[in-house]
Amino acid sequence: MEFTNNNLTFVIVTFNSRKVIYDCLNSLPKDFHKLIIENSSDEKLKKELEQNYDKTEVILSENIGMGAGNNLGIIKSNTQFVYVLNPDVILKSDTMININNSISELDNFAILSPLSDNPSYPNYRLCFDKSRNYDENIFKDVKEIDGYSMIINKNFFNNNIFFDEKFFMYLENVDLCLRAKKNGGKLFIIKNSKIHHLGAQAVDEKFSEEIELSRNWHWMWSKLYFNKKHRGILISTLFGLMSLLTNFFKYFIYALTFNKKKNIYKMRTSGIFNALLGRKSWFRPRIN
Repeated sequence: MEFTNNNLTFVIVTFNSRKVIYDCLNSLPKDFHKLIIENSSDEKLKKELEQNYDKTEVILSENIGMGAGNNLGIIKSNTQFVYVLNPDVILKSDTMININNSISELDNFAILSPLSDNPSYPNYRLCFDKSRNYDENIFKDVKEIDGYSMIINKNFFNNNIFFDEKFFMYLENVDLCLRAKKNGGKLFIIKNSKIHHLGAQAVDEKFSEEIELSRNWHWMWSKLYFNKKHRGILISTLFGLMSLLTNFFKYFIYALTFNKKKNIYKMRTSGIFNALLGRKSWFRPRIN
């Protein structure tokens, strides 16, 4: 088996990502189809990308989040495999070649990815199953793969249930990996194929302050929702109450000293509080 333009589609969710999307697209093989879910409804960007890149379709959307955006692209794709990619990821010139030279040894997989070229920030978490039947010089049989680079085998997931759209940001990839593993799915990192991840640069830096507030709100909301989904009401509630008190205390201290960090802990407190009440992940950054 190998990945070709007949069986693999690239899916990229963008949100005010103009400064990075061009480098990303320039690194992709030209003969593969690309679906870009543009969550800031930038019509000018849609026109530019579709005019300048072959086999590229931009779908305009309101800000529906990473998981829902990825799902939109996955379902719309007509191929068995979908490469979900963040716009701040760049493929090497031999990334796809090295993948294809390796995957013939795999009998099946649910999700796989090339390896991040930054060893200080690996794009996976290892599992500790000792009974592996794969060449460890080529593959890592892993527990989780970061969501910024995932090649998904659509045939493994029943009823087109991919990312949980209740997550707006954070942990949707961990949830997907956990569900795949529970259903007997295999997750692999291909060690001799590399990608470069810029890291937290998918959105224009002029929106950095507002995006940082949003990240903190959703990180806390997502942690509590994830715990509730996979570890039960009791554990998630205990975790949530402790986190609520800790973050509210920090907010109070920073507010007394007029420290700008109070805004971060205000967002964290709000995210936890809303998750404890069972409210959806409603917060959105105020970006014009």
